[in-house]
Order: sequence, then structure tokens, then C-alpha cells
Amino acid sequence: MSEKTILVWFRNDLRIHDNEILLEAARKADKILPVYCFDPYYFKIAADGTPKTGALRARFLLESVADLRKNLQALGGELIIRIGNPAEVLPQLAEQYTVNEVYHHREVAYEETAISEEVETALWNLRLNLKHFIGHTLYHKEDLPFPIKDIPDSFAIFKKKVERDSNVRPCIGTPESIITPVITDAGELPTLTQLGLDEPVDDPRTRIKFKGGETEGLLRLEEYFANNNQIAPTKGRNGATVDRSSKLSPWLALGCISMRQVYWAVVKHEQANNVHNTGMLELELLWRDYFRFMFKKHGKQYFAADEQTENTSAEKQTLFEKWKTGNTGIPFIDASMHKLNATGYISNFSRQMVAGYLVRDLEVDWKKGAAYFEEKLIDYSPASNWGNWAFVAGLGHDPRDNKYFNLAKQASELDTNSEFISTWLPVEVAV
Repeated sequence: MSEKTILVWFRNDLRIHDNEILLEAARKADKILPVYCFDPYYFKIAADGTPKTGALRARFLLESVADLRKNLQALGGELIIRIGNPAEVLPQLAEQYTVNEVYHHREVAYEETAISEEVETALWNLRLNLKHFIGHTLYHKEDLPFPIKDIPDSFAIFKKKVERDSNVRPCIGTPESIITPVITDAGELPTLTQLGLDEPVDDPRTRIKFKGGETEGLLRLEEYFANNNQIAPTKGRNGATVDRSSKLSPWLALGCISMRQVYWAVVKHEQANNVHNTGMLELELLWRDYFRFMFKKHGKQYFAADEQTENTSAEKQTLFEKWKTGNTGIPFIDASMHKLNATGYISNFSRQMVAGYLVRDLEVDWKKGAAYFEEKLIDYSPASNWGNWAFVAGLGHDPRDNKYFNLAKQASELDTNSEFISTWLPVEVAV
């Protein structure tokens, strides 16, 4: 009887723990072929000369893929790395290694689902099945108290019903070992230059260095609970609220850690310490679920309410450029944009503020801001990013239900002593 080989196509699930496709493949197949494909589509250059994926986000991705390879190797396996269209790369590998089936996690945003459909068609031409798994949400689709088509458009109602009537599934086990076919060419991790990007320069004012990968993500999760100061917000200079968010979103976005891992870590922490002080973290997880399910429910129609004709006048473009570079003259807005450009990360509250300022004060098309965030954010996730921007712009399907974002926060509460207040200039690289 011939051996069964399953190709595991990694996308935004770069982990070995709580990863259903990896464990299921280990159970069902004699051999596993783990693959990650750097799709040139995500590194294309727009008409205005800006990349779809910026250098900081790309570096975080490279670090995450490298860590995934290391963790698979520790289990006795290997990760094949390729640069190219997955619809061409995966069928070629499937034929080369006599693959019987391909596993992957289902996506919800239209660009990602279009890529999946292209891969599925190409594999079907070889009489191979692309099996879809659900692994990016806190609550499994099958455990929701309503079918996808009936999910409440109101976040408040969604939250209430899900918390009352649904349960979070336990984390899935980790394979004890990974057996791969004899791999003749695993492929090298590409450089930023090969992806068409320059090496980013780290700003000395950066307090937290985000490094990609499951190993770093799990360390960050441990640190969050080990440091009690990161759980309860405190007041800083001028009475400003100091950002004590978990900062787990970069690892969640690439699936270096799972939503369930975070949730059950919260439960374990609260039970061990007899406290309930991590509600904001649970709320953040619910918002991520909400936007993913909205994309699943409405698809491209999520933005159907946007009938605005983009204003491409020179005046609006100038305002947009000032916003991008942090030269609006509004200290908190400028500091947030300086920090975004320097680090690839700003707090959720800062994102709501700069988005609201661009859309309502400058009256610039929200889609330009969303695309800029897509380039810059190391924790970019299609549903969360575009969903948030549509929400701030008054679009989507529940634009008025924004009490959780607290956009009316008084200016007196904003920390205007940030080290990023002064105009950010690139740091010269020592030769």
C-alpha cells in the first residue's frame, strides 16, 4: 500500500502549537510536506510607488517564517520555502513529492480567498483536493449561536450573544514529530532585497523591539501575565493614560500564536490569581472575531455603503502626505504617525484617533489611510484593518456602535510628551 503525503500550506498560521492542519496532517498522513510561499502579489508596488507590504512588516514576516522552519526542524521536519504564485508553486510541489491532499486554513478577505480559489482550481486540475480548515478565530464558526448569514451586525449584540451562548474550544495538541519526504531543495529564506525592499533602520526611541515568530510570541504572552503593570492601566505624565495593551497583535496577525492560546492563558491567569483584570484583552479578541465574521458574512459587500467618489485633488493629496509623515501640526496625531512610521506599531486608541482625524477633519478618502496602514503595520490583518477603517469612516454594517473605541476622549487626556512628538527623521546608518 502506498504512503499518503499531505502538503500543509502555511499562510497566516505560522506556528506548531494549536495548529489543526498540522496536527491533522500528522494523524492522517505517513509524511507531511510543510510549505510557505512568498507570493509576489503581496510585495507589488502601487502606481504611486509605495509597496503593498512595507519593510518593517516584511521583516517581521521573514522572522516568523524562519522561526517556523526552526520549530519544524526541532520536530524532525522541514519547511519548504518558495517565492512565487502559490497556484503555480503548490501544484508543482504536489507533483514532485506525490502529494495526495493539501491542507490550509480558510481566509475571509476577498484578496486572500481569491488566491485560495486559484490554488484550488490548479490543484483540482491534478485531481487533488484543497481541504479547508477554520483556525483564525476565537470562537469556531460551528459553535456560534447563529449561522453566518444571521450574525448580528451590531458588535454589542454579537458580543452579548456569543459570550452567553458559546464556548471557546480547548487548544489542539502539538505533533510529537514531523516526518517529511526526502526534500532535495528546501529553499532559502529570501532577503528583503529579493522582495524588493530596503532594510529598515531601527529608531533609537523605540522602546519595544517586535521580533517575529512563535517563540517570541509565546514569550510575549508569558511576559504579559508576569508583569502586573501591563494588565492594569496607569496614569502617566499630565494624567495621560499609559499604553498597557498586550501588544500581542503582531503575533496574532500572522498566527504565530492563536486566539485560543491567548484566551486560555487569560483563564489560567485569572483562576490562579483569583482576579478578573484582563477584560480589555478579551474584548480585543472579540473585536478580531467580529470583523472576520463580518467579512465572511458580507464579503465584498462589506463596503457597499461607500458611494463616495475619491477626491484626488492636489489639496487632498497634500493633506494626506502631511498626515502620513506626521506634519499636521496636531501633536498627538503627528507623534502617532512618527511612531507608526518608525516602528510599524501604534496602540489601538492611536489608530482610531489618526483614522478619525484623516477621515473627519481632513476629509481624505478613508481607503487611502487603510492602504497606508496595510503597508506599515507589522500586525496588519485584512479584516481588522479594513474593518476598523470602515467603522471609523461610518461605513460597514454597524457604524454607530462605537462606544468601545471611545473616540470622544478629551484632548487633555492625550500624552503629548511622547518621544515621537518631534519630527521624525531617519537614523543614519553607521558605515
